[in-house]
Amino acid sequence: MCAVVEELKPEVVSFHYGLPDAELLKRVKGSGSTVICSATTVAEARFLEKNGCDAVIAQWLEAGGHRGMFLSDNLATQAGLLVLLPQVVDAVKVPVIAAGGIGDGRGVVAALALGAAGVQLGTAFLLCPEAKPLPPHRAALRMARDDSTVITNVFSGRPARRLINRAIRELGPISQLAPEFPLAAGALAPLHAKAQAQGSGDFSPMLAGQAAALSRELPAGDLMGKFVREAQELLRGTRA
Repeated sequence: MCAVVEELKPEVVSFHYGLPDAELLKRVKGSGSTVICSATTVAEARFLEKNGCDAVIAQWLEAGGHRGMFLSDNLATQAGLLVLLPQVVDAVKVPVIAAGGIGDGRGVVAALALGAAGVQLGTAFLLCPEAKPLPPHRAALRMARDDSTVITNVFSGRPARRLINRAIRELGPISQLAPEFPLAAGALAPLHAKAQAQGSGDFSPMLAGQAAALSRELPAGDLMGKFVREAQELLRGTRA
């Protein structure tokens, strides 16, 4: 994978679950790529800056997908937007990218007000026609509410925020029986395939952040433009 980076020289290379070893990271940076990585605590942000990250992604508790935890496995220490972001911004000198639970221009402005240099959105785009979640996943996103997601380890063996379904209710959300990452995915794969064939998401790993209910079914370009306009209007004080 590092050889591919050296060949293609992408502008940005991002990491999750911490950084690769020093020699590999040196090769990535030698290709001219900007290196970014997610941090879920201030300690992780400081570690990333010290070890060569050009920017830090502050991933707070509201975020969908896998937790980027790498210095600790204690979920009880994970913080939300208002707590984590300003402390990470104060702790490092590199730019901080805000990630998690941002679903509209209000979230963008809130993150910028707390010191973020930029924002990263994921779940907000899952209902766009360009996105390809499986049909039960898309249906669950359309019905999402503020309490529709939970952090669980039953699908992959690592904690991740997903839409609640039968597997999570009956096996978790956190189970000591889940195989180590990534083996849990293989254990549930037959149930996932069988349920999907019947149009059910009962055993599907449906990733989503806490702001899933804010998702809008627009083409991705239109949705991005809407985010920008909403944020600009709020910053100018012109939005009703």
